[in-house]
Amino acid sequence: MSASDWETVVGIEVHAQLNTTSKLFSSAPNSFGDEPNTNISVVCTGQPGSLPILNEEAVKKAVLWGHASHAEVALYSKFDRKSYFYPDAPRNFQITQFDKPIVKGGYIKCEVDGKIKTLELDHTHLEDDAGNCRHFSNFGGIDYNRAGVPLIEIVTKPLIGTNAKEVTAFAAMIRAILQYIDVCDCNMEEGSLRIDCNVSVKKKEEKEFRTKVEIKNMNSFSNMRLAIDQEVQRQIKIYSANPDQDPKELIIQSTYRWDPESKIIRLMRMKEHADDYRYFPEPDLPPLILKQSYVNEVKKELPELPFERRKRYIEKVKLARDIADILINDKKLSDYFEKALKVCPNARALSNWIVVEFLGRFKDSGVELSESEIDPENIARLVNMIDKKIITGKIAKKVADDMVTMSGKDCEKIVSENTDYRPVDNESEIEKLVDQVLSENEQSVQDFKNGKEKAFGFLVGQVMKLSKGKASPEIVNKLLKKKL
Repeated sequence: MSASDWETVVGIEVHAQLNTTSKLFSSAPNSFGDEPNTNISVVCTGQPGSLPILNEEAVKKAVLWGHASHAEVALYSKFDRKSYFYPDAPRNFQITQFDKPIVKGGYIKCEVDGKIKTLELDHTHLEDDAGNCRHFSNFGGIDYNRAGVPLIEIVTKPLIGTNAKEVTAFAAMIRAILQYIDVCDCNMEEGSLRIDCNVSVKKKEEKEFRTKVEIKNMNSFSNMRLAIDQEVQRQIKIYSANPDQDPKELIIQSTYRWDPESKIIRLMRMKEHADDYRYFPEPDLPPLILKQSYVNEVKKELPELPFERRKRYIEKVKLARDIADILINDKKLSDYFEKALKVCPNARALSNWIVVEFLGRFKDSGVELSESEIDPENIARLVNMIDKKIITGKIAKKVADDMVTMSGKDCEKIVSENTDYRPVDNESEIEKLVDQVLSENEQSVQDFKNGKEKAFGFLVGQVMKLSKGKASPEIVNKLLKKKL
């Protein structure tokens, strides 16, 4: 049985830490990177007699996500206890929402391989995070700074007949939306955005799903693609090798983790079922009841979302699709481009200079362009100088190098202080270079006369090379056409 006989089914669960000032049920600070066990309180460490108090800002951010994902915000929801016994759970239970979540349904759209795809969401619920197990060379410990940090868990409906590329595109779009509405910083390396995938395969003619396997600990989208592909291949191989055996005996519901060092998935535990968690209503918290007027008011705070911004970039601003995708998937970079766009009317050229030229220069620096000392307006002025023929594109690349090494020095000042950056626009000087190129490239001259248009471009390039990129391209073109 070949791989083409099988269909992949993937559902994802996105755990997004909300960027509130304090934790979900206590006033302890919600802050990453502080000394272990300093951002704690009697509530988030489960001290006897301590009572939770719901964080209003966390509720607002959950409602905002509900609007951004085209979902129904529930006016009535409640909290539940989910029992489990791990060292990182100081209360031996998590406060979550089981059967009455704050957000129901919803969907998101994204483009994959030129086609608009829709991912349906099942629900989104509020819950608090667990602590963090930390392992060292000769001992281990628990850091409870993360215990009680507010989360929304976004649970999707299964994607049938999907692939790792499509699933990853949807996950990236969820991440982008969370950033645009400013409810989560989405730093996957720090764990503020964690994505679990539930993966199974089935024969294409089968109606029912087969056993799913959960994969955790994927800290990048590239690792996510690798993990999904690995698990799909593993399941197909097992089923194909045992066609007569009951599928339920071959793949057992279980949880794997992604090992980023070895680039393989490793078994963590056999999967628990809902009954194992002994859900029951949280007795220390009343139901969460929202007014429709409050829900409507929060909706007014929705900004332009990434899918809509991408559509504007392509249809109105006329950006290339690949450039638009890079911009919208990084909100800080997209906002950086928006600021530059107010100064430079040539949007397409500006986007190329930001994404190709300047991102390339910052690639290995460890510094984000959007957080560098180069102002977006500075890049906009550089593109304007090219368009106004004050400098050539080749000179502009040298100016860009200087802008990076000179900590964002103004491009106009760099050009004015360096005589080598002033283009040659003296027609008589350029004419000498044109004559030299024509005499040294007789075959290209003949090729052009025989109808080979590429020969003209070659001759232009030779003149520009001879002038070290300083000759005015407009004058070069005019003189070459005249002489040819």
